[in-house]
Amino acid sequence: MLIGIHVSTAGGLDRAVERGVERDADAIQIFNQSPRAWRPTRYTDNDLAAFREAIDGSRIAAVVIHAIYLINLAATDREVKRRSAQSLTHALRVGDGIGAAGVVVHAGSRKDSPHAAAVRRAGKEIRKALDESESCPLVLENTAGTQGPLGRNFDELADLIDGGGGGKRLGVCIDCCHLFASGFEIGTPDAMTQVVDELDAKLGLDRVLCLHVNDSAAPQGSNRDRHAELGTGEMGKAGLRPFLSEPRFEKLPALIETNK
Repeated sequence: MLIGIHVSTAGGLDRAVERGVERDADAIQIFNQSPRAWRPTRYTDNDLAAFREAIDGSRIAAVVIHAIYLINLAATDREVKRRSAQSLTHALRVGDGIGAAGVVVHAGSRKDSPHAAAVRRAGKEIRKALDESESCPLVLENTAGTQGPLGRNFDELADLIDGGGGGKRLGVCIDCCHLFASGFEIGTPDAMTQVVDELDAKLGLDRVLCLHVNDSAAPQGSNRDRHAELGTGEMGKAGLRPFLSEPRFEKLPALIETNK
């Protein structure tokens, strides 16, 4: 398993590699722009080349981009839909330029609309973004289980994959905090085995491209996305161990998001 962390790109894309190396990471996750603003960071060919050179000369084996939090691929508002599509396409193109293992995105929220209609809208935007980029995979993250956000279980992730065309560039990112908040039992090896069996049956393990490792500040089944420092939350060290020890996750980047 590639153990990695989220690092800053302040000072330049290539500085992210340096920060990952300083922390003995095997993999890194970055934002391609400010995560809470629509305005994209315009990287030059030299910026992309500097990143590739830095990572080729480092211990870092994989980089994952996390798209901004504002994206809602299921939006009915025209302006939000337009900005979401542009932002996702931009992230994928940056991923193309730096050789990223994928762009992780929260697919968005259906709000008050029916699930099937929301998936159709999201699927259309996913297909468009993939058509307008080259090769970087798009990685859909599971959510904490509330009714609005899409991807709260493996069935909903499968719906999004199908809606997005079901191509080889589509994958998923599994966040253990979100599983826990959604009510999945993952605190023992046997329970984790059953969850991964379900994941395999409904999505296929070849769709799982990376993991997010977070403890939860909220109780199991709370449907609240509240991260805690590893080992200090409701999952604790004992609860995190089965997720990190799952043998079928052995070759994946496991990206720690709450480590300071």
